[in-house]
Amino acid sequence: LVGSGGVPPSRERRDRALGYARTHLSKFAAKRMGELQRLMGCLAYSDTLAESPYKYLLDPALCTEVLHVFTRDCCTLLGLSQESHLYTTVNTGCNALPTLLKMATVLKSTTPDWTDFDELPVEINLSEDCQYHSIFACPVSKEQSTKTNPPMMLPCGHVICKISLAKVSKGNRFKCPYCPSEQIPSQARELFF
Repeated sequence: LVGSGGVPPSRERRDRALGYARTHLSKFAAKRMGELQRLMGCLAYSDTLAESPYKYLLDPALCTEVLHVFTRDCCTLLGLSQESHLYTTVNTGCNALPTLLKMATVLKSTTPDWTDFDELPVEINLSEDCQYHSIFACPVSKEQSTKTNPPMMLPCGHVICKISLAKVSKGNRFKCPYCPSEQIPSQARELFF
């Protein structure tokens, strides 16, 4: 509603804002009526918003808070971390470190060189805030993977989504869409990122 530098909007912009609200915000009226009324009340004072009962809406701290709320909700919706990748990695490592140290102590006494394993012989439980779904995009269907359509690694090492695997294989032996390797669908393994 407020133009750049706190300049009041023109009548045309005010009418566009009202039209947008009628079209897109009416579905929120049942649960958010009070907030919508305050927002629409700003239109009545748009020329003198800084002196109106709605001047608190111009507070720069409110914009920062809205930015954080949008970021949080968007990341939650997409299953992504709100924190930096470095913070997430260090936090996850700190959570896993006690288990890894205990495993290293046990394996050191029983196995001469336990660092040659391809994967850890122990499961590391991560807290809920350190677990994220994959954002793998299937190269066959061009769709993002989901819990119901997870990425599947074929025996040849290529990865496609479960639905694409079912379409390509039709339940029988099939040829990988990316290499000449022939395989059986039951040999494919679900990937967890």
